[in-house]
Amino acid sequence: QVQLVESGGGLVQAGGSLRLSCAASGRTISNRVMGWFRQAPGKERDFVAVRRWSGGVTYYSDSVKGRFTISGDSAGNTVYLQMNGLKSEDTAVYYCAASTSIGGTDYYTKTRNYNYWGQGTQVTVSS
Repeated sequence: QVQLVESGGGLVQAGGSLRLSCAASGRTISNRVMGWFRQAPGKERDFVAVRRWSGGVTYYSDSVKGRFTISGDSAGNTVYLQMNGLKSEDTAVYYCAASTSIGGTDYYTKTRNYNYWGQGTQVTVSS
């Protein structure tokens, strides 16, 4: 089992920055894939970013590319999402997730391919 706990959400003005953290405990995730998703009120949970722990390869949704950066610590215990240039449309609950499956880039943009989820952290961007 892997337990994931997100933190770092809050209220920020448009154009500002936040860094989300996702602390993992339990089963090691150093050879897994970690993703960030977000869900706005009344909408589906959407893919934001993914990072393969082995090799550090990353992939982003078009809506955040160039503004958000996913990274992780060397111990494999924490994954981060640095969010710059925040816009009102970034307002959502952000979830971190871990996948123990093997697939290509598109595979990891689907919520069904992740088997561990955090409880979420609220990000609100005021315009």
